[in-house]
Amino acid sequence: MTTTPAAETAEVEGTDPTHPAPSDGTRAGSDSGPTGTAPSEAAEVPDEAPDGGVPDPDAPVDGRDGGDGASDEADDAPDTPGAPPEVISDGDDSEVTAVMRLPARPISPPTADAPEAGDASEGEIDTTTEMRLPSAPLRPTQESPAPESATPKPTEPERTGAVAAEDGTAERRPRERAVATSSPPPGTSETASEAMLAPADREPQSAPLSPEKATPAAARPSRTTTMMRSAAMWLPPLLTIEGLIMYVLALRVAPGPLRGVDVTKIDALGLISAMPVTAFAAILLMLVAFFVTIAQNTDRKFLLLFQIAAITFALHGASALISDEARFPTAYVHAGFVEYINRTGESSAILDARLAWPGFFALVAFVTKAAGVTDLSTIMRWTPLLSNLLYLLPFVLILRQVVATTRARWFAALLFVIVQWIGQDYFSSQGFTYAIYLAFVAIVLRWFGKVEPRDKPMPAKGRVRRLLARLDGLTPGELPHSTGVYDRVIMLIVLIGLFGTATASHQITPFMMLGALSGLILLRRTSLSWALPFFLGLIVLSWISYQTVTFWSGHIDQLFGGLGRILQNLQSNTGDRIDGSDPRHALVLMARLGICGVILALAAIGLLRRVRRGVGDRAALLLLCIPVLALGLQNYGGEIGLRIYLFALPGACILAAYAFFPNLPAGTEDAPEETVPIRRRNIRFNPELTRRISLLLAAGCAMALAMVFLVARYGNEQFERVSASEVAAMHYIYDHDEPSARVLYLSPTLGPEVTPIIPWGERDFDKISYEQVEVSEDPADLSGTLTKLRASPPNTYLVATRAQAGYLQLNHGYPADWAPRFRAALDAHKDLKRVFNGEDAAVYTLKSFPEGTEIPERGVPIGGSDPTSPWTPVGLVALGVTWIALFTYQVFLLRGGERRSKARRRILFIAVPAFVLALAVIAERFVVIGYQLQ
Repeated sequence: MTTTPAAETAEVEGTDPTHPAPSDGTRAGSDSGPTGTAPSEAAEVPDEAPDGGVPDPDAPVDGRDGGDGASDEADDAPDTPGAPPEVISDGDDSEVTAVMRLPARPISPPTADAPEAGDASEGEIDTTTEMRLPSAPLRPTQESPAPESATPKPTEPERTGAVAAEDGTAERRPRERAVATSSPPPGTSETASEAMLAPADREPQSAPLSPEKATPAAARPSRTTTMMRSAAMWLPPLLTIEGLIMYVLALRVAPGPLRGVDVTKIDALGLISAMPVTAFAAILLMLVAFFVTIAQNTDRKFLLLFQIAAITFALHGASALISDEARFPTAYVHAGFVEYINRTGESSAILDARLAWPGFFALVAFVTKAAGVTDLSTIMRWTPLLSNLLYLLPFVLILRQVVATTRARWFAALLFVIVQWIGQDYFSSQGFTYAIYLAFVAIVLRWFGKVEPRDKPMPAKGRVRRLLARLDGLTPGELPHSTGVYDRVIMLIVLIGLFGTATASHQITPFMMLGALSGLILLRRTSLSWALPFFLGLIVLSWISYQTVTFWSGHIDQLFGGLGRILQNLQSNTGDRIDGSDPRHALVLMARLGICGVILALAAIGLLRRVRRGVGDRAALLLLCIPVLALGLQNYGGEIGLRIYLFALPGACILAAYAFFPNLPAGTEDAPEETVPIRRRNIRFNPELTRRISLLLAAGCAMALAMVFLVARYGNEQFERVSASEVAAMHYIYDHDEPSARVLYLSPTLGPEVTPIIPWGERDFDKISYEQVEVSEDPADLSGTLTKLRASPPNTYLVATRAQAGYLQLNHGYPADWAPRFRAALDAHKDLKRVFNGEDAAVYTLKSFPEGTEIPERGVPIGGSDPTSPWTPVGLVALGVTWIALFTYQVFLLRGGERRSKARRRILFIAVPAFVLALAVIAERFVVIGYQLQ
């Protein structure tokens, strides 16, 4: 073994000596302390060459002056003065795989006044030891303790190799292939081959370490500490699952202390009066888990979706957990429409006006018949929950198109769940088309969204003009998207299909969709042209004119009579619902109005806070305001206000979330933090503190709204909940309705049609007729009931149920004990007999009907063609031409290009006259058919 002049670093295989590795002993599988001591596993290196000579300082250093070729020549050079000494070899050069050079003495760390390692000052001679190692690992030898060096040496933070413990032992960490550069002290007994072994190739050995290098064993985090540090990851899903299980057990098990729901205790406040405390605690627990998740300010999409789905299950699935029957009596008549279409293969608006829009019922009939499903009770029972889960999907897609923080987006989704008390999510065409409406808006914003920042100069005069220009110059609150032409054409066809489905299924939804699309075009938030609104508007007008003639012929005043009567329509939806109610039940109605007022107030605050940050949320504001225009159409049976609230919820929830989280998200290096408003005064709050306060306020608001939701949503349980005995009572009538039957339901007054508060029409909708019978506040007064029964044919049944009595009590001031006293009077009357008796329902009929009366045959809907007008064939041709021309125009506009611009102008010459002609024929049909047949 000889010494040669060399650098201060170690070289292994292809390591470049011009870039020395950090002098960290752990990179060779051992440790070196901060004092510069050599690793205990280093090879023994002599202080000088065997011949006693001094290495030539002018000899080239490997890899620095001569490169790799200089190194090879130095290895083969003879041991002569003035040249590098001869390397001692074991005679098997083929096994040489690595070269390690170690300094013969410790080297002091570089200072500001001294050269760095490898740049020795003039007159200074460094000697290194050069060794060749065989590729096969040698058997390690007994190591001796390494003395500590007094010379300090900087080291890197330990990343690989052995880590020192407090007692001087070493524990293993994942290794990184590298070479130690510290010099071993004289007297080290370990061989050089052992020093080159990786830590994974041998067992860790104890080595005395300096106190500065040692890591106390107590400082290592325990398993409990590690779990607590990672609690933000696993605690939210655990709390959500725990709350979900607690909620199911609280409602589903038998009634007892802190568990179960006793439905007999439901009073004027609804379900909340019978729910156990553990159910409320479970809801709050899930809400806490949700806010713990969004407090992390990371978009954990799947966890947040799961948490919102769990909260949706708790809020909207309560009735399905408590009762085995579907909620809402009206859901049963919709099931009857499906049964009628399945049985007859047609829909008749003569039986019910809703069958003039049979799209939803026909779709369900087709699916259930193909699947072999005959009983829709399970589907109806879980439809409210499934509908709200379905609404979340397009609404989340809408949220992804707005410029907002993660907290704002997911809090808006939560608000959308906890303020949706409207109750239109049951088995109905309204609930189905609402999902279509949300999907329609989401597609328009996602695939056809457009953002045009203002580039016009500010007007010089005019206060209103300058204000409008300033609002127009706000930063868009929506995200633009660029998609391919073919994708947009496909989505255009999907939009038309969704609109056609909604038009054939519901009366109000198509107008809401048309208003949203027109508003987005007007506010320059979509790349679609005005050709599409005219195209879709012609669809809905033609459907009403040609497909619902049976409904509107002779009833033009009923169809258009509510136009412009805004105040009257509003009064019928608010004041009339509160007047005459039970004092405690009036709290339920006030809770509903309170939720509406709170969400609108929060939306106004959120809009102002966003404007202060220079953001204009046109799309959200449009979705909030467009449904209000429906007040000028008609009162929709006194429920147009409920429909307006339902369709305004998406925009209201987005803006309400901005009341707590109005900042723009941090997206780029130029804006690493959330944006805040520019204040004129020099007042700056701690942004971290304000975020925490906003989060706490949002959590408190959500918890309060969730509790009020239970009152608003389930406050009518006394007459909206359907029991098993009520369904069984109607099934008795279905079993005895041949060839026809008549059902009398209770009503406080005769006159305008009142929806029966019984699970009516589920079967044989065309065989059974439903009529009102007036009942008095005095339950012993049966004069009106007997008169109606005696004037009816055989197979006429009077149905007395708990739900009807609850409706009369809460909405019309009937006594609380009216139901049992009324049934007792019916049982005691000599002319009546009870043919069905249940806990919550009973069916009565006359013991004998007048002689000569017979059961009438089932009424058959009158067939034949609908009324028409002379210009109807011309109108049909004009409709086809207009639709083809407008669709082609929109496709050409999406594709763009100068040549297509000329083609679009030619198409307009065809589309405009055809559109005017088609519209004129529609008006002519309303005049001729509507008024001539009155």
